[in-house]
Amino acid sequence: MTSSTTFFLLSFFSIFLSFSDANLIGNYPVCEPNPPSTPIPVYPRDVDQMQFALNLEFTECEWFLHGSLGIGLDQIEPELARGGPPPIGAMRANLDGQTRRIMEEFGYQEVGHVRAIESTVGGIPRPLIDLSAENFARVMDEAFGYHLNPPFNPYINSLNYLLASYMLPYLGINGYTGTNPGIDGYATRRLLAGLLGVEAGQDAVIRTILYQRKEEHVPPYRNMTVADFTIRISALRNRLGMCGIKDEGLIVPRKLGAEMRTTSNILSADADSLSYTRTPRELLRILYLTGDEHLPGGFLPKGGNGRVARMYLNSPANP
Repeated sequence: MTSSTTFFLLSFFSIFLSFSDANLIGNYPVCEPNPPSTPIPVYPRDVDQMQFALNLEFTECEWFLHGSLGIGLDQIEPELARGGPPPIGAMRANLDGQTRRIMEEFGYQEVGHVRAIESTVGGIPRPLIDLSAENFARVMDEAFGYHLNPPFNPYINSLNYLLASYMLPYLGINGYTGTNPGIDGYATRRLLAGLLGVEAGQDAVIRTILYQRKEEHVPPYRNMTVADFTIRISALRNRLGMCGIKDEGLIVPRKLGAEMRTTSNILSADADSLSYTRTPRELLRILYLTGDEHLPGGFLPKGGNGRVARMYLNSPANP
C-alpha cells in the first residue's frame, strides 16, 4: 500500500469517525424536526376539537375491522373503547382476498388513530354506532330517493362493501382540514397532520378501486353504475351537510374537474384542487343522516360523544 493511499484511507476514517461521534453526542442532529413555533404541545382549546374526531375514528375502526375480520376494537384493544357499547349489526363481509387485506390494514390503522388521539388529548367513550345492513340500506335509499329492491347490503360482496366504505374516510378528510386552523399546540398539529395524511390515503385507495370499475353495473340494480352510486352518495352528503358542494362523485361536469379540464374525479377537491372543509355541525348532520346536528340517528343513533357533539344534543335547534 502506497503512502498516498494510506493517507487517503486514514483521512476518510478520521472524517467518518468525526461525523459518527458528533451524531452520538448530539452535536450533529440529522433527524430532528424543526423546533415548534410554540412551546406548548396541547392547548386547552385543542382537546375538544380532537376528541370530537374520535366519533368518526371509532366508526371507521369498527367498520373496517368487522368487515375484514369479523371482530372489532373490543377484541383488538378493548381499553381504547373506554367502556362504550359495541356497534350494532357489524359483521364480516364477503370480501375477495385483496379487498380483505386492504380493509384489514385500514382497520388496524384506525386502531392506531384512536390510540394516538387518546394519548395526546385524552379519550371519550365509544359512542353507539349502527353499522347494520339496514342502516346502510337507508343511506342508499336516501341517496337515490327511493327504496332499492332488494335493499342494499354492504356485506354481501366486495363491490358493495367498497361503495359503503366510500361514505367514511372522506368525512375524516373534511373534518381534519376544517379543524386545522383552530389547532394551536405543536403536538396536536402533528397529530392532526398525521391523521389527515392516512385518512386521505384511505379515501384515495377506495376511490381509485371504484374508479377502475366506474362503468360497471352494480347488481342486481339495473342501469346503476358504480359511478352513479358515488355521485348519489356525494350528493346526499352535500344535501345533509347543507353548506354547498363539498363532495363530488367519481365523474363530474368538466366545470368541476381539476382546472376545468377533466371529468374524472378520483380525488374530490375544490377549484384549486384543495380538500374541502367541513365543520363539526356539518359532519354530525351527515353522520346522523338527519341533516340536523341536534337530532341523532343514522350511524350514531344516540348521538356523538365528547363536549362538542353533546353541546349540540343538549341545545335546541334554532326555530
